[in-house]
Amino acid sequence: MLDVDLGRLLLVCIATFIIQFIDTLSYSIRPSGVRTGKIAIALSLFNILALISRLSNMIQTPFLGSIVDIAIKEHKVASLAIVFRLVILSATVATILGILFIPSFVRIFSKAINRLDVAGSVPRLILDSMSIRRIKDLSQNIVRPRIDMIQNTRNANIPKGFLIFNVLITAIYTVGMLSAIYAGALLPQFRLTASSLSGIINGIATILLAVVVDPIAAMVTDQALHGKRTLKDVNAMVIYLVGGKLLGTILGQIIFVPAAEFIVFIAKLIV
Repeated sequence: MLDVDLGRLLLVCIATFIIQFIDTLSYSIRPSGVRTGKIAIALSLFNILALISRLSNMIQTPFLGSIVDIAIKEHKVASLAIVFRLVILSATVATILGILFIPSFVRIFSKAINRLDVAGSVPRLILDSMSIRRIKDLSQNIVRPRIDMIQNTRNANIPKGFLIFNVLITAIYTVGMLSAIYAGALLPQFRLTASSLSGIINGIATILLAVVVDPIAAMVTDQALHGKRTLKDVNAMVIYLVGGKLLGTILGQIIFVPAAEFIVFIAKLIV
């Protein structure tokens, strides 16, 4: 039974959706950078998207925490599991929608990169993009995803090992904070300790991402930029990465409760 404040839950799900949708679209930056030959500008746009995503995360966390606090106070902890699963589901839906928009945003980001080079600053680029003419032009950049985009990945020379790590890392990122907060609800007397462990969990995921996934993605992008690989290899890499991200959010549903129970175990050891 879903016995929580639906308004708060909806806000958390919307914030999660925004975070994951923007994060998925950010994968469009690499092929856009290769297309334009302006990787540095492309990465600056990526950083802007990351900041927007983090702002949404700042909105999400306190409202999710308030749902847990109210559930503990009113002895409704049993209803929290489905709340967190709905939040994870919103991440999966956002990822799917983001994947469908990636071909369109490769074009949009490519044009944005070139315009930023001319505009000279992000505020000017934003003002220019808000003009009626630019908004009308936006519809011309919409690309329908095609099945052959996936078929073209078969012959791509992309290391498969780092893709598996990407699935695992995404799963950890998806449930790290959620499992820690849920663990705090299961162990209310030590919930601050349990919740604090999310930083360690996400920190480990960040290290793995920086050591295993990002260097390979950067290498493929750099090689394509210097003509050692084709743009198809970069596109294939993006498809593999977003596919791994989608599988990671689905895997998050499976590991969510075991991860929370493990955090409870660690919290008990600490205290």
